[in-house]
Amino acid sequence: ARKPMSGTNRSNVLGMAITGAAGAVAGFMAGRRGSSSALKKQLNGNQKWMTKQERDLAAALISSGRQYLFRNWPAPGVRDAEKRALLTALSSHLSSGGAPVEPLRLAALQAPLANKVPHVLSTHGHDRTDNYYWLRDDARKNKRVLEHLSSENAYTKAVMADTESLQEVLYKEMRGRIQEADQSVPERRGGYYYYSRTLEGQQYRMYCRRRVPPGAKPVDEKDNMDESQPEEVLLDENLRKEQGGHTFYSVGCFEVSPDHKLLAWSEDTVGNERYTLRVKNLESGAEVMAAIPQTSGDVEWAADNQHLFYVVKDHLDRPYKVLRHEVGRPASEDVVVHEEKDESFYVGIHKSHSEEYVFISSGSAVTAESRFIRASEPTSDFKVVLPRVNDVEYSVSHRGQYFYITLRDKERPNSELLVAPTMLFEGGVGALEGQAVASALRVLLPHSKEDKLEHVSVSRDYLAVFKRSGGLQRATVFKLPADGSAPASLSAESGKEVTFEEPAYSLGGGTCGDFDSSVLRLSYTSLTTPSSTIDYNMATGARAVKKVQPVLGGFNKDMYVTERQWAVSHDGVKVPVSIVYRKGAVKLDGNDPLLLNGYGSYEISNDPYFNANRLCLLDRGFVFAMAHIRGGGEMGRYWYEDGKYLKKKNTFHDFIAAAEHLVARKYTSPAKLCIEGRSAGGLLMGAVTNMRPDLFSACIAGVPFVDALTTMLDETIPLTVIEWEEWGNPANKDYYDYMLSYSPQDNIREGATYPHMLVTGGLHDPRVAYWEPAKFVAKLRELSNPKNMLLLKMEMGAGHFSVTGRFERLKEIAFEYAFLLKAQGMTHTPATPSRGAVSSASGAPGATGSTTSRL
Repeated sequence: ARKPMSGTNRSNVLGMAITGAAGAVAGFMAGRRGSSSALKKQLNGNQKWMTKQERDLAAALISSGRQYLFRNWPAPGVRDAEKRALLTALSSHLSSGGAPVEPLRLAALQAPLANKVPHVLSTHGHDRTDNYYWLRDDARKNKRVLEHLSSENAYTKAVMADTESLQEVLYKEMRGRIQEADQSVPERRGGYYYYSRTLEGQQYRMYCRRRVPPGAKPVDEKDNMDESQPEEVLLDENLRKEQGGHTFYSVGCFEVSPDHKLLAWSEDTVGNERYTLRVKNLESGAEVMAAIPQTSGDVEWAADNQHLFYVVKDHLDRPYKVLRHEVGRPASEDVVVHEEKDESFYVGIHKSHSEEYVFISSGSAVTAESRFIRASEPTSDFKVVLPRVNDVEYSVSHRGQYFYITLRDKERPNSELLVAPTMLFEGGVGALEGQAVASALRVLLPHSKEDKLEHVSVSRDYLAVFKRSGGLQRATVFKLPADGSAPASLSAESGKEVTFEEPAYSLGGGTCGDFDSSVLRLSYTSLTTPSSTIDYNMATGARAVKKVQPVLGGFNKDMYVTERQWAVSHDGVKVPVSIVYRKGAVKLDGNDPLLLNGYGSYEISNDPYFNANRLCLLDRGFVFAMAHIRGGGEMGRYWYEDGKYLKKKNTFHDFIAAAEHLVARKYTSPAKLCIEGRSAGGLLMGAVTNMRPDLFSACIAGVPFVDALTTMLDETIPLTVIEWEEWGNPANKDYYDYMLSYSPQDNIREGATYPHMLVTGGLHDPRVAYWEPAKFVAKLRELSNPKNMLLLKMEMGAGHFSVTGRFERLKEIAFEYAFLLKAQGMTHTPATPSRGAVSSASGAPGATGSTTSRL
């Protein structure tokens, strides 16, 4: 079965390290004394019960740099026998070698045990007792709660103490692959090139621009910024963070006014995703209005450069109200232009690519509604495009005298593209009868059961359509009538498809620059191809690779293999699985460690993508795989609907099927199989480890939604009402019983041996409250077999997305990778050296069609 977390390899190396301290021990016993007070602090008072020889041994090991052996020792009287067993083993290593000491070091530590305070939750005549409900503190200020979380962090740090040097190695490897002084591909808009860049040693971005020089040619795929033009720094995140003395800093929106003279941006300095809106004059740098706090981060300018629209949140973090602000006037005079009364809906604000219309979008998990005004008439009333109908979603684009509407309903689950004259809606759709609206909506791209229409990008002369077929994304470009009218229809034969050669990849994009631009900017990546920016000329079909994200340190994509497999789930459905590994680093005989990633909710597509940090594992012999399970959107709307509500367990069965497939095909074994998922993917982790704890060796559950039933019953928790249309409302007994059968917190198996578990959380997380991972770990400690590591790592100064600095985030990843390597007994496994040239644009993936490069 699974090996203990120490591992023979690590124990031998640790034994050699301890033997290396023998000289220090001899010197200490010969009369060299350390500070008694320092020793007392290091040993947490445990020197009281030690013999002189034991104290001398401990002091010598500490003085020789082995302090971690005694990190977080509990007070005298707690686990004293285990402490003495460790000292005995350490002494044995100094003389003649002996039993592995890492298991004994861990046994001497005392995991935090949360107090049990029974709290009965009664629903539908059924009682559940939650012993850890007290860990919830909405204010995040309860001393007892904070002390418990701090003790969990201290314990986690102590358990991982032997990996601190490994974490530093991993951190340096990851940072060494980053081109620290880097720049995004500029976008040409309104006489400027806009871009962001990072500086050597700096953690955050700078937002910049340069003027387009006089006489510049129209934009095409070959267009490049003239760097001889002076650079303007519009916003420096590093400076904002430093001046404010913030430990957390994240920019939400960044919107320049239509005349390019004002900048509106929003910033979160806590991690709770409540943004402060600011506006400044780009010439003087002075802020031109008082900051507006507690916004969602969304903002959009009207065409007059004086009015802007922004969104605020309610007490449950729901973006629900849109206000209009006039620059130069106090915020107290701001006008509410829309307030969403339905608590299951949230709102956003955006402008059409044509910049002629401002849209307010209201949406629940399954229903959408849009309102609009002309951007040139900011004080006019917003009008509805199509009235709200349950389980009907749509989005709106604009060109000329037409709205292009992507619509999904029960009869058209994979969506279709419609077009209608704007004049139909200008007077307010409420004045029209439903039949009149229906007859005026003309189908451009009909619904397809095989292809999911994801989104469209409309420009003056072209329509770019992004679809998903067979689990892969595809882009097709259509020429639009030169007179500005809408086409009568669109067919596959009339469009030009942009194709790629790799078996699995991720593709996105939209029209680049001003509305009259003929350039379609694509973002492309795969498990072996770094993130690539491609400009595609929709007029000629020519394309240019503008940037491939640099990967330093000799990365060569040809050293890695990517595959796609199909696992068969419990009901016969085939589930795609994307795989990558390094040539020569794996044997594929069932003995390789493998990390399997999953998500499977909200119709979010978990597509294959490149991650340079992942090379740390691949180069040490890991296989990496992604299970594209139901509940996600990888295979279209049907795929999503077959993994939600009363079919949610299909998500978990699919993931287990993917894991079993990888074992059967000898990519790994249960003793080597590691899994990871975040947020709703963390719920997946909790569910599958409850269902099949024997199938997995280690698990990382990031900010996991594990107390699903309790949360979905509580309307005072942010997002609960909104998400009834994703999970179901357990006020309905059918949903209650079903959620009770899978909610991880309610299905922990007493006496079961769970995999090594690392569970993370963020104290200020508004999406998955910190108490969910905290309660999950507390109950696992109470009920499960404590054979393996069970760690809670709570970030006390961040939210759902952890820390913000790019280098600080690397330390978080290094910690997680060290956990996986520790669980596999691989803390001293070196990375296979890199070979080949540094990745560049010439290393981009191949593609077919009219092209001037391999993309």
